[in-house]
Parts: sequence; structure tokens; C-alpha cells
Amino acid sequence: MKKSILSFILFLFVVTPLFSSELTDVVNTYQSDKTALQNFYSNNESEEYYVRFSKFYDDWTKKLGEIDFKSLSKDAKVDYLLLKNLISKENYFLQIEFKAYKEVQPVLDFTNDITLFIQERRRGKRPVSKQLAKAFDDAGVSIDKKTELLKNKPFKDWFAADKAAKSAAAFQKSLKEAYEFYYSYDPDFTWWMEKPYKNLSVKLKNYEDFLRTNYSKTSIKDDGSGIIGKPIGREAIIKSLAYEYIPYSPEELIAAAQNQFEWCKKEMIKASTELGYGNDWKKALEHVKDTYVQAGEQPQAITNLYNQSVKFIEDRDLITLPDLTKETWQMIMMTPERQKINPFFTGGWEISISYPTEDMDQKDKLMSMRGNNPNFSFATVQHELLPGHNLQFFMNSRYKSYRQPFDTPFWMEGWALYWEIILWNKQFPQTPEQKLGMLFWRIHRCARIIFSLKYHLGEMTPQQCIDLLVNEVGHERANAEAEVRRSFASGDAPLYQTAYMTGGLQFYALRNELLAKGWTEKQFHDRVLKENIMPVEMLRILLEDLPVSEDYKTNWKFSTDFK
Repeated sequence: MKKSILSFILFLFVVTPLFSSELTDVVNTYQSDKTALQNFYSNNESEEYYVRFSKFYDDWTKKLGEIDFKSLSKDAKVDYLLLKNLISKENYFLQIEFKAYKEVQPVLDFTNDITLFIQERRRGKRPVSKQLAKAFDDAGVSIDKKTELLKNKPFKDWFAADKAAKSAAAFQKSLKEAYEFYYSYDPDFTWWMEKPYKNLSVKLKNYEDFLRTNYSKTSIKDDGSGIIGKPIGREAIIKSLAYEYIPYSPEELIAAAQNQFEWCKKEMIKASTELGYGNDWKKALEHVKDTYVQAGEQPQAITNLYNQSVKFIEDRDLITLPDLTKETWQMIMMTPERQKINPFFTGGWEISISYPTEDMDQKDKLMSMRGNNPNFSFATVQHELLPGHNLQFFMNSRYKSYRQPFDTPFWMEGWALYWEIILWNKQFPQTPEQKLGMLFWRIHRCARIIFSLKYHLGEMTPQQCIDLLVNEVGHERANAEAEVRRSFASGDAPLYQTAYMTGGLQFYALRNELLAKGWTEKQFHDRVLKENIMPVEMLRILLEDLPVSEDYKTNWKFSTDFK
């Protein structure tokens, strides 16, 4: 009898996390509604788009308010808070963009008749082509007048100019789609519209190019690095941190990263001393860079590191690695174009290998090889594959997949970084070269917090960020440039680079809390992946069964001074 009860308790512990909550359909409906609207209102730089999505978020805020929060299960309460948070976050950033759009909207105030044509195309309404041709010709004349007028009234800064140019480009894209719907299918439309459309299309492209450069010369767009980003400012950083359930200010996170930075340097000096370089850790790092493998040998080097890390983890029974994950991961080679943004290999369903191609300059080839040496990669193969991103993707597609809209880099990148911390603490690196390789990435993640937050606070330029990575972390310059370009010019969220170390520290703190309550590491690791993606503080509520209210705000002061 006792054995049966124990078996039932274990069954509940293992199986309960697999169940979805009462709000599964609500979350799915929200995401499907949003996707339907995005597909229909495809011009995301139009008043129509901003007005409709403002209403969408208002409507969904009201829908959530009609749900009886107190009657929900713990899982559903967390889903409620996650959805409420997601709606608020998306609406906050939508309103920032809407405000910016309104400031430049007059650049397209001649498009009303053509916008109506674009809207009516969705239902296939046949246009009066003769009248539409005149509207196109009139729009071309208006563009000429607008251009001359705006030459004497440049935008206050390049941000406004860029927004205006994007609005013109988005309008032109919608116009092209509508035109091609009728062209050659409707003979009357084809006869009247071909030349007016071609003329207007050329004028719109020239207008877009003009708008993008028509700003006050006191507004600096490029600091000489060639990397163009958009600092969001302190207020937006504070809001972004709150939406990620991070109860720290950007200044506190920068200070914590600087403390971690100094710890890394001390550890690097220890490893440097083992190699015979004493306090000159930079010279020791140069020695490690020269351990790169020759051209053509990188795939095998990655496979060897994968086998080594998986054996280390399984020998210690730290997490369940399903056989299918070990069977189905594979490699791809990263294109030279992508390497300009991602100088190191990346991972997910497959691992994308970054290594020189024959058309690269000799100097860039060497920098790529040195930056991807096996000892640097020692810290990151498991980050990208198992138990990092590959396992995350595998589990997220199988357990509570409805939570994927709650995507956050603090969970995705934080989990992978957490494993670097765990493996370091368990003496995974044995040689001083391996230690320096892992520390190189650790100090880099500290630097990411410092330079990305300071950039968005307006305290560092892209070139200063590059110099920090070269002089204080030890990056090859081309790799540093690619890292900074990725941070600010690739579309990553403003807090993405901050999320690695910060999320890792959150997972580490949560691990310690649960181990103190009697959990094993394996129980913790397996449960995390069966709850799917969400801010780590919300995960903590589920795993520790903590009380939660409808107006819950972030309050978990996880440790940021971990060594």
C-alpha cells in the first residue's frame, strides 16, 4: 500500500507539469487573433495599423478583466499574468512607435485616395482606373512639392528621418501588392495604370532615399563604426526590465556586471599563471587563440566537444537528454554574410558553424579561426546544443507549447548561460587553456551587459563598445565589430545582450532555492523545460508554489553578486 501511494505521488510530480492550464485556449486565441490582424493589416507603418492594434490591445485588456482570477489554478494564474504582461508590453512599444509615426505622418498626406484603393483591394473591389491613374499622377506631383518643401525643413534628428523613410517604403510595398493584384488580370486597369504606377514607384523610391538623409546635421547617425542602432533611453529600459520581471535598475545591473568582470579577470590571471604568463592574461589569451584547428577541421572539433560535454553531463545524471535529441541534431555552415553579424557559431535545431570561407580576406580568415578555436568553443557547444538551445527547442515544441508567445531571452539565453556556470563549478574545464576559453565567454557576457545598457542609456557609442571588447575582453577586432553590429543593428531586442548573464544568475538562484528544499538537480532541470518559456520569476512561482495576486509586480531580488 505504501509503495502504491509513493508511486502515485511520484506520478503526480512527474506528470502534473505536462498538463495545460484553463487559459490555454485564451492564450492561443490571443496569438491567433494577433496573427490574423498582422496578416490583414500588413502595412505596419500606417495609421490604419496603429489604430487597429491599439484597439486590439484595449479589447484584450478588457477580456482579461472579465476573467475571475481568484478561481484559477496556479498554472492559470501565472498564464493570466504572463498574458497581461505581454499585452501591456506590446502595447507600450506600439504606442512609442505610433507617436513617432504621427510626428512624420505629414510626409504621406497626399496618399489618402491611393490608400483607399489599397484597402479596397483586399475585397477585390474593381477600381475606376481612369480616376486612379490621375490620383497616381497627382501623387507624383505632390512628392516633388513635398521634397522641395522639406529640403528647407529637415527633421530634427535621423531617428525621425528614418521613420519617415520607413513609412514611405511601407506604403510603396503595399502599393506594389495592390497594383500587381489587378495588373494583367483586369484589362482596363492594365491599360490605364501601367505608366502612372511605374512613374509613381520611381518617385516614391527617390522620396524614401531623400527622407532618410534629410535631417539636421547636428544629429549624428554614424560614429565612424558604420554600425547604426537606436538607443531607446533610460525610461524604456526601466519599462523593459519591469516587463521581464527584473527588479533592478540598469545602473545596478551594470555595477553587478562590473563586479563579475573583475572576478573573471582574477580567474583568468590564475589560468594565465598556470600557462606561465603570470599576470599577463591577455598574452595567455593570445596563446589560446592560436590553438585553432586548420581549415576543414572545425566540424570534427565541434563534434568532439559535443561528445565530451554530453558524456560529462550524463555521467553526473544532471538532466534527462531524450535519445531523439541526441539522434537528430545536425550541422550547417554559416554564410560569410551572416558571419559579419554572428562571428561565432550559433545553435538551435542545428548548430551553425562559423569558420572562414575561401573568399574572405586573409586577415579575416585568421581572426575567424582564432576566435573560434576549440578552447573558446569549449564553453559554448553545450550552450548551443545539449542541454542548451537544441534541447530547449525540442522540449518547447512538446510541453505546454501554448506558452511560446511568452518568449524571453532571459529564459532562452539565460538557461544556456546557466549551464556554463554549472559546468564551470563542476570543474568541467581541466586545462588552463580550457579555463581561459570558458572565462573568455564569461567575461564577454559581463561586457555585453555593460556596453549594451550604456549604449541604450546614451553613455557609449558603438565604436566605444567595440574598443571595450577588444581591449578589455580580448576579442579579435573583426569579431568585436560583428558582436556590436549584432547587438544594435540586427533587430535583437534592446535587453537581449543583458539577458545572458542576468537570466543565468536567475536560474542559478532558483536552483539553489530548490536544492535547499530537497530537490535534486535533475528534478529541477527537467521541470524547467517542461514548463516552457517565460520570465524566470514567473517560473519560480510555479516551481515553489508561491502566492500570487492579480496585480503582481516583480519583487524577487535574486543574487547578482555570484562568483
